[in-house]
Amino acid sequence: MSGHSHWATIRRKKGAQDAKRGQIFTRLAREIVIAAREGGGDPGTNVRLQYAMDRARAQNMPKDNIERAIKRGTGDSKEGNAYEEVVYEGYAPHGIAVLVSCVTDNRNRAVSEVRHILNRYGGSMAEAGSVAWQFKKVSYFAFPSEGVDTDKVFELAVEAGADDVTFDDGAVEIVGPLEAFKAIGDALQAGKFHPDEAELRFIANNDMELSVEDTLQVMKVIESLEELDDVQNVFSTLSISDEAMAQLEEA
Repeated sequence: MSGHSHWATIRRKKGAQDAKRGQIFTRLAREIVIAAREGGGDPGTNVRLQYAMDRARAQNMPKDNIERAIKRGTGDSKEGNAYEEVVYEGYAPHGIAVLVSCVTDNRNRAVSEVRHILNRYGGSMAEAGSVAWQFKKVSYFAFPSEGVDTDKVFELAVEAGADDVTFDDGAVEIVGPLEAFKAIGDALQAGKFHPDEAELRFIANNDMELSVEDTLQVMKVIESLEELDDVQNVFSTLSISDEAMAQLEEA
């Protein structure tokens, strides 16, 4: 699990997405739309929306853009096309299973682009359900551990229903059941902890570690998928070794 969050940290450091600010705003807006649609437009009662808005503000997304996205999600505005969440299943090279989470206004375009990337790098799409069983969906929170009272974080998270709290490589990671997302989020907010990542995500039941060369090949596929406009996140069964991580950081 930590390998996936470490890769996200590397990606932020490299600034790959910052170079595409327009694309970032689009993704953040879609996240806000979906959050508002599912839990309503009040961030005070919709933790997922609150975190989506926090991420948008951290990227200096204009307030008007955020408000328009909320209205689209609640149905108060009919501006633009309707978005829907869809998860595509497939395999990257070397048998690595992937789940590609998309928010799109055109399913045909989204599936075509995901299939093209997987095929291009020697992977393939999979039938619905043939890959998903290798993952479980959880509530996930992560933030830097520097200056953090680890005992307090652990106590707050566990009392709110978290299954696992880890402190590794300068980061706090909290994992819990889906139904505990709001409770954990509320507890962290009350404790003045502000996660960099707070989302519902898929984690692999069993990770697979490859050679450094093969790991870098799979990461190229994951990077290419993440660059697609409709893709919000990519989850995989890949375990990234320390040696592979070092090469990714240098790239």
